Amino acid sequence: MGLAAASPLWAPDALALATGGTLTGPPAGAIGGISIDTRTLQPGDVFFAIRGENSDGHAYVATAHERGAALSVVERGRVGEMPDGAGLLAVDDVLGALEATGRAARARTSARIIGVTGSVGKTTTKEALALALGADGPTHASAASYNNHWGVPLSLARMPEASAYGVFELGMNHAGEITPLVAMVRPHVAIITTIEPVHIAQFDSVEAIADAKAEIFTGVEPGGAAVLNRDNPHFERLAAAARAAGITTIIGFGESEGADARLSCVKLKPDMSTAIADIMGESVSFKVGLPGRHIVQNALAVLAAAKLAGADLCLAALALSALGPPPGRGVRTVLAVKGGEALLIDESYNANTASMRAALAVLGTTPAAGRGRRIAVLGDMLELGSAGEAMHRELAPATACADLIFCAGPLMRALWEALPESRRGAWAPDSAALLPLVAERLRGGDVIMVKGSNGSRMGPLVRALAERFPAARLAEAAETSE
Repeated sequence: MGLAAASPLWAPDALALATGGTLTGPPAGAIGGISIDTRTLQPGDVFFAIRGENSDGHAYVATAHERGAALSVVERGRVGEMPDGAGLLAVDDVLGALEATGRAARARTSARIIGVTGSVGKTTTKEALALALGADGPTHASAASYNNHWGVPLSLARMPEASAYGVFELGMNHAGEITPLVAMVRPHVAIITTIEPVHIAQFDSVEAIADAKAEIFTGVEPGGAAVLNRDNPHFERLAAAARAAGITTIIGFGESEGADARLSCVKLKPDMSTAIADIMGESVSFKVGLPGRHIVQNALAVLAAAKLAGADLCLAALALSALGPPPGRGVRTVLAVKGGEALLIDESYNANTASMRAALAVLGTTPAAGRGRRIAVLGDMLELGSAGEAMHRELAPATACADLIFCAGPLMRALWEALPESRRGAWAPDSAALLPLVAERLRGGDVIMVKGSNGSRMGPLVRALAERFPAARLAEAAETSE
């Protein structure tokens, strides 16, 4: 997601100055975008030939120029290998050059910048911020889940100078990862959605996860603010870390008595929610185009951040009705199955205990039709360390909303064994083996929610169901009818 630039994104000379590189070959035209993947490169983009673990971007420079690249950024020592007639920017290190470009993009803009991290809900919160702030002025936001060591500088490098607002997602699965990212982003407002035992295998405790997320405070601009989940048990720990980083404006959001952005009334519906909240002394009614209490909770953080950034709160609140699900995070498709139509809810983009409970709660508010059933199709939650089996087993009460439960993977076996016989659909060692067992049980009126960690490969199961039962129509993922 980004802002359509009225002028070129970069001039070649400015890019050379930012990266310390040397322009060679024919003069490049105006640069309209930044790419690190020739499959999505657009004419006029500059191609950064990053050397990754599995591929070397230098091997794709010829393809980039065949597809209309304005310029390719390559290592100085590789210039002689590049195709004749290609415009090049020779640098010492291509990823370092991308980072330098991101820092230069951040330095040249007067946009108000929001940084988002947290154990759960980062991407949806980022998308909601882009909508809310975009209602007030030109807004640039990182695409998809571009939240790591290459995604953050790439997102920054793509930010037009004329942006009024910028929204960036920061991710991590080890301590120390957010510090260099936030040093590039330098947000005016830092949001931590929540702290949960996600990637717990890489940490000694949930408190250590909180400390790693709190690294976002180290890059907040002087006079900036922190927006924290007041309902989370780690609020005080995070607030102390924010104060230690010199942040004096700390806004809590949630339903707790002391929340500055406090939910006072909410009506949860199968496909959306309506709410009333007090946002730092200002009452606001709003509609969110996605279902789930967790979505409404994070909308409070969005509205607080919008107000802190100087945006119009009323416009921001109105914009949230258009919020739709990112891929794998609640996209709804209607399947043509035996006996009628079934609703498939795709929650296959990753999973942890908190997001699994939230997805099951949404399933519980989604009505089945006729004699249909609520069906949960669950894959392993990974990176939970030695407590993994126990954490899967402890999900059993949260599955009470489902009439039938299918499980895939060795860890999900623990949940399967904790379920009553009447609600056991089937267990299989992996998602591929589970697919036919699910498919043969579907009938008209069913609601099927699929979720699991990326490594459990529940996404392919979703796609296979859609192919096996061609959609009668696409459901409105963010339908707002009441």
